[in-house]
Amino acid sequence: MAVSVSKEFDINAPLAVVMEVLQDIPALPDWSSAHSAAEVLTTHDDGTPDKVSVSVGMIGINDDQQLSYTWTDNVCAWSLVESSQLAEQEGSYTLSAVGDNKTHVKFELTVDLKIKLPGLLVKQGQKKAADTAKKGLTAESEKRAKE
Repeated sequence: MAVSVSKEFDINAPLAVVMEVLQDIPALPDWSSAHSAAEVLTTHDDGTPDKVSVSVGMIGINDDQQLSYTWTDNVCAWSLVESSQLAEQEGSYTLSAVGDNKTHVKFELTVDLKIKLPGLLVKQGQKKAADTAKKGLTAESEKRAKE
């Protein structure tokens, strides 16, 4: 059974900086504690990441995943291509500029595990993923905005 989580938050950084952080896939383990490795395998014609390989660990489950990314001016979205632990994963960050130096973020993630775990444990993992997305993306974006 697929479970979903959604979280909205603001970052004190311009939209372009937040998008730059999201496109910097190799730096993902620097700001997301769930990721131990991330590599761009192929890129789209415009240079944005297309196929990506990540190593993820959460709620005691470690997984190597291959993801497919799509991009617009304000959306970073991904879907699962291959995983040993997940049957499905769809995620996105939708960004909206709030003035010149603030960005509103809507994070959405849907995951369906291949293995059966108690629903409470899965929900805790989803909440942790959303909290990591908020805290890590916020900290990295605000740090880069000051550079």
